[in-house]
Amino acid sequence: MNKTRRNYLKKAKTLQIWNVVYDVTEVVVSLIAGFTANSSALIGWGLDSTIEVVSAGTLGWRLNGEIKGIDEEKVKRRQKITLNVIAVSFTLICVFITYDSITKLINQETANWSSMGLIILLVSLVVNPILIYFKRNYGKKLDSPALMADAKDTFICLYQTVVVLIGLLLVNWLDWWWADPVAALLIVPYAAKEGWEAYNKAKNINYNIA
Repeated sequence: MNKTRRNYLKKAKTLQIWNVVYDVTEVVVSLIAGFTANSSALIGWGLDSTIEVVSAGTLGWRLNGEIKGIDEEKVKRRQKITLNVIAVSFTLICVFITYDSITKLINQETANWSSMGLIILLVSLVVNPILIYFKRNYGKKLDSPALMADAKDTFICLYQTVVVLIGLLLVNWLDWWWADPVAALLIVPYAAKEGWEAYNKAKNINYNIA
């Protein structure tokens, strides 16, 4: 392994560690805010962040393996596992958002205002674009489909952040109780597409089982 690639791998691994730290914070704050405000959108957003924690942690494991110099077959194995985890993550996002949104539409549920929720959403609007930029940057430099897929996963989280924020504001300002679930459903087609692509990339990775 050349020095430049090893350096990029270490930087990408450090990025994933910070990603996990932030996402854990995001999960705790958003779930507390969601349950306090009885907001299905905030709770769903927090659960989505737990999937990101799993995805980022698994990807960090794959990067760490290459840094330690494990053989190419094991690197491929970890890459395949990482892409499958990301694909499953997208699937879970689709299932939860669909169920949560339809349930809210049927029950005509309305969330209460949450200042804590607003703050973590605004912080996420700043942090996630930074994570996306560096994941894509290292993904291209390392030619890593897993990093690129993880960047798309973070993009979906960013999109969902905007959706949840707009939904809460519309409910609070205009009493449009239906705005949040309808907007959330717009996430599903994109998430399904990216999940399917991650699955196909994983399927095309072949390695020898020692």
